Amino acid sequence: MFVTDEVKNKVAPKPALLVVDDDPLITDTLAFALGTDYEVLAVESRQRAIELLRQLPGAPQLALVDLGLPPTPHSPEEGFRLIGDLLAHSPTMKIFVLSGQNEAANARHARALGAWEFIAKPSDPLTLKRVLDRARAQAAPEVSELVGSSAPMEKLRSQIAQFAPSPFPVLIEGESGSGKELVAQSLHRLSGRSARPFLALNCAALAPTLIEATLFGYARGAFTGAAAAKAGYFEDAQDGSLFLDEIGELPLEMQAKLLRVIENGEFQRLGETQRRVSRARVVTATNRDLRHALKHGNFRPDLYHRLSVLSLQVAPLRELDRDRLALLEHFRRLYARQSGVAAFTLDPEAEARWLRYAFPGNVRELRNIVIRLITKYGGQRVSLAELEPELDLEEPALASANDSATLAELAQRQLERAGSFSLDDTLKAWERGYIEAALRLTRGNVSQAAKLLGINRTTLYSRMSSGAEEKGEEK
Repeated sequence: MFVTDEVKNKVAPKPALLVVDDDPLITDTLAFALGTDYEVLAVESRQRAIELLRQLPGAPQLALVDLGLPPTPHSPEEGFRLIGDLLAHSPTMKIFVLSGQNEAANARHARALGAWEFIAKPSDPLTLKRVLDRARAQAAPEVSELVGSSAPMEKLRSQIAQFAPSPFPVLIEGESGSGKELVAQSLHRLSGRSARPFLALNCAALAPTLIEATLFGYARGAFTGAAAAKAGYFEDAQDGSLFLDEIGELPLEMQAKLLRVIENGEFQRLGETQRRVSRARVVTATNRDLRHALKHGNFRPDLYHRLSVLSLQVAPLRELDRDRLALLEHFRRLYARQSGVAAFTLDPEAEARWLRYAFPGNVRELRNIVIRLITKYGGQRVSLAELEPELDLEEPALASANDSATLAELAQRQLERAGSFSLDDTLKAWERGYIEAALRLTRGNVSQAAKLLGINRTTLYSRMSSGAEEKGEEK
């Protein structure tokens, strides 16, 4: 029987590939080269990528992103932010950085943020296709159970067992990539509701105009395109568990409606007056400091207190001591079995470095490092020299002056690694770096650079002059 291409596509639709690059020549070339096997969705900026994802019924499995994106195409920061945004929207998305800003530090930091791999421009489209095909074929299951025996992990297990049978909401706090959804799944599994639905919704993945209809459902004709009535997450969860991730991204207007359903279970579908009741247990998670959001009026105090009746803190990986080795072993066995190769081992120096590394991207970063090591060194003994390129050795960007906890963590990691340390030299180096960055961004315009740095022009001239003297340069 003859099967047309149209029928084939209906049977097996092409996987979606998100491409984010502000160079139309690049996006057109990729669309032409990869369009036979992928549905290429190309946008030119981080903002457009977020808008597109919120319009799609499902997130693409794969993404190719540039680091140098508008409005700062000569800096990688917008691309780094995009990686975080994409993973907040879809934690299982496999992101490949395709960039001309191919310094080793940028590659390492992109991988630490959760990117699968860094590919330097220019790249052969056939090579790109092989990389994408291999990634699509490789599943990336999360840890199915809590791994580790450190004191923070044992405390977390104890709290989960204690809180699971309770009907009250639970707020899970922790850094990106630390495994908050896994904790929510554990709460559900031990709650006595395990035979009932567990639904997860990422609040950051939805456009504000769609959140109400997604949570509460809608009546036929409630808005353009609502051809039939549809239940929302609260109805579909029935008397199971509803996990709302990135709860700090929920708009204030929706926070009031969420508060009502949590207080008495009552809600209405969009476009209906009929009262409905939900018996779902609500579990929320955030990587933001909601107390900070409260002070700035970005989160309702009454909702915060309802959500945090019970709260759990998921420790970052850097605080879990030898759990880093337990997770290494877990993922090493998992991906060796999946890839059909023997597991790699670390030599003593590499293992010691593994234990010293801070893993700023937490479990997600550790998992991706293991995947790369399995791919490159399956069945081999990995040395320190082979491990180092997989680690993010650069310090993260300096946090805001108000974020004292992040600043303290940054300082602690630097002091732990430093053989010797000078506070004066470090502060001067940060100042020189910011001045040079401001001058690059303003193309040497001192007045604009001073405004960008929040100081007056004469102060900037003075600091530039003293910096030149310290470096032995002419003023």
